[in-house]
Amino acid sequence: MRNLKRILLGVFILLLMLIILAFVLENQQAVSLLFLGWSGPQLPVSLVVVLALLIGMLIGPFLGWFLGRPSRAARKRLV
Repeated sequence: MRNLKRILLGVFILLLMLIILAFVLENQQAVSLLFLGWSGPQLPVSLVVVLALLIGMLIGPFLGWFLGRPSRAARKRLV
């Protein structure tokens, strides 16, 4: 049973990598983003999407932790 789980996990990871590779290869058009008058360099669409995903993966848990912790006043009420 343990080997079956390892094989399925390996197949899943391989399929995920193939999907990501196909996405990157299909989206090579260069785009330049404009934000508040600042124009970024021309980068492939796939790179922009992957960078946005990674930034969101870094910011999301931090915001969840920061907004989920009780405030000082709420902690005093608990004591």
